[in-house]
Amino acid sequence: MVSTSVDQLPSQLPSTLDLPYSDDQPVDNEDQNLLPNLLLILLTYLWSSRTDWYFGVDMGVYHTAGDNPRVPVVPDAFLSLGVDRKKNGKSRLSYAVWEEGGVVPTLALEMVLHKYGKEYDQKIELYAKLGVLYYVIYNPEFWQRDRHQPFEVYRLEGDTYQLQSGEPYWMPEVGLGIGCYQTEIGGYPQEILTWYDEQGNRHLSAAEQATQEKERLAAFLRSQGFDPDNLPKS
Repeated sequence: MVSTSVDQLPSQLPSTLDLPYSDDQPVDNEDQNLLPNLLLILLTYLWSSRTDWYFGVDMGVYHTAGDNPRVPVVPDAFLSLGVDRKKNGKSRLSYAVWEEGGVVPTLALEMVLHKYGKEYDQKIELYAKLGVLYYVIYNPEFWQRDRHQPFEVYRLEGDTYQLQSGEPYWMPEVGLGIGCYQTEIGGYPQEILTWYDEQGNRHLSAAEQATQEKERLAAFLRSQGFDPDNLPKS
């Protein structure tokens, strides 16, 4: 986990209570909210017994790696490890590195949509300067325009990012892999981003696991000569 030493920060920095907690910028389309929140929902299930992580969606990250600590970077999503799930028992308004013990996000996600948002130049430089270990860029629609791949993972090596290979991509420091998955949402085909284990198996949601267990039970009942749809009533 990469962090910024609090001792090296300016002595007077604003509190998150005093900082803007909305950039007032509309999202480009519904996927910019949907996909990061699907990652959050699944992570909340997978790490339900853990309280040492935080996953922010479209939230300002205030830091001292730029010219002005009052100007945040706003990833589409980010994951920090080693911080409280709830800050003082409450939801965060924003994420200020100096209020989090100097812990910077371990992972930042940017989604390239209709309007190019400098994901491949200014933001990649800023995340490297900040010390974000993994930088994920998801660009399913405009990757050819931008001369990149639809899904890219960069790992910080020294002070520069190196493009990684493989999908899903395993992140040992996080204990998760990340990659794309084709599914159906609301009756429509949809590619999403999701979490994987070290063997490259997709982590199932609670609903998927319940369905899988129901199917196993039905198969067992059939093997015993029972129709699971017409079981005798007690």
